[in-house]
Amino acid sequence: MKYSTQQITGFFAGIALFILIMLIPSGSGLSTSGRYMAACAILMAVWWLSEAIPLAATALLPLVLFPFLKILPAGETALSYADSNILLFLGGFFIAFSMQRHNLHKRIALSIINLLGTSPRRIVLGFMIATAFLSMWISNTATAMMMLPIGTAVIEHIRPFIRNNNNGMSEKKNNLGIALMLGIAYSASIGGVGTLVGTPPNIIFAGVVKHMFPELPEIDFMRWLIIGIPVVVVFLPLTWLFLVYVGAPVTKSSMQGGRGIIKNEIGKLGKMKTGELLTLIIFCLTSLGWIFRRDISLGNFHITGWATFLGIGDYVNDSTVALAGALLLFIIPTNLKKNEFIMNWEWAQRIPWGILILFGGGFALAKGFESSGLDQWIGNSFNGFNNIAPVFMVLTVCLLLTFLTEITSNTATITMILPILGAVTLSLGINPFILMIPATISTSCAFMMPVATPPNAIVFGSGYLKIQDMARIGVILNLLGVLVITSIMYLVAFPLLGIVIH
Repeated sequence: MKYSTQQITGFFAGIALFILIMLIPSGSGLSTSGRYMAACAILMAVWWLSEAIPLAATALLPLVLFPFLKILPAGETALSYADSNILLFLGGFFIAFSMQRHNLHKRIALSIINLLGTSPRRIVLGFMIATAFLSMWISNTATAMMMLPIGTAVIEHIRPFIRNNNNGMSEKKNNLGIALMLGIAYSASIGGVGTLVGTPPNIIFAGVVKHMFPELPEIDFMRWLIIGIPVVVVFLPLTWLFLVYVGAPVTKSSMQGGRGIIKNEIGKLGKMKTGELLTLIIFCLTSLGWIFRRDISLGNFHITGWATFLGIGDYVNDSTVALAGALLLFIIPTNLKKNEFIMNWEWAQRIPWGILILFGGGFALAKGFESSGLDQWIGNSFNGFNNIAPVFMVLTVCLLLTFLTEITSNTATITMILPILGAVTLSLGINPFILMIPATISTSCAFMMPVATPPNAIVFGSGYLKIQDMARIGVILNLLGVLVITSIMYLVAFPLLGIVIH
């Protein structure tokens, strides 16, 4: 493997900054432990942003540095790597990979697309809705990779219909390829915002909040739905409208070619097999288990959660539900004579285990900030911002994170920035959610560059669009995303979460 200049520079810059901060005498109220923690945080941030070594490897640094520097004992540091939110994501991975193993995700996607019509604009909408829905449950990368060949086949199949209905309009001018490819990439990122298991930044947020602010309400699956679903419901159709009417205008002609290939793809799947059906049942039961675990109260309407009903509300959380669903996949057979089960360990080994370690590193970082007093020191540095209206702070954070993740990993970026934002909110005397939630969502809304997200890179490799197309359309959607996120937070999420903004 050949290392890039960025990686080499980042590796040595991180070490140099670590040593420099370690040697600078403590001052301005920062304790020695806080200074050591700052050195660790800078080292990890530089290595994460430059990808000097694998992200998961950098995430292991607290296990070595914290005990040696007396920031946290080894045992206490290690607990961050077994956080319940990590286990929640692990259970979600098992269910997602079972969906992939039995092609359930493909059947769901094709069925949604088939329902939405045959005009090019509706085909783009169908692909976007299907991609967004799947991205709520399986990785954005896997979703984009699955949808790409289907989208390519549709484009090639309906091109003659478009040309015939538009007096020979060129492929470049009708823009279907551009709109469909970008629609797949953008909806994969937007859909991931919808659920707690949809994308890594969501889980990192939940874990960091638990470590830094244990007095705040737990961000479980249901509470995140209140935050994420409104963003998806508003932002996805706005993105579609912008794509097919402004960014890459698509013809409104109607034809049967598109639906023909979708039905053909559905036909190839055949009837729903045992493993696919059982996976669907477990997926639905797990989702319902997440949603109805806690009591739900809306005005005079009240539903008692199943955990409350069973008297185990203080003993279970969302990870319990996720792992129960995952275990069923390994327990229930699809063919007992052949010793075949819904899920096997060969498929389980494909899970990106490194991302779980990365979560642990992020949670350990947050715990280190809190235990060393670095969070309070950072927060005190922002005392001069007390007079700035929270809405302007939210807009600024959204703008910064959206464009920063165009060139950096969104997972690494949010892992690095959340403890800092948490410290800032402490100083400003505002609810931590006011800055931390918009920041988390904004890291999933980078639409300009192929390197910004894996879905962007995947569709860019299709050959249907140029980097200028992605940059031109993406910059507008980045700015639109900042406005949508800020608006949804103030109009929907914050009121429903009971957050009072002074």
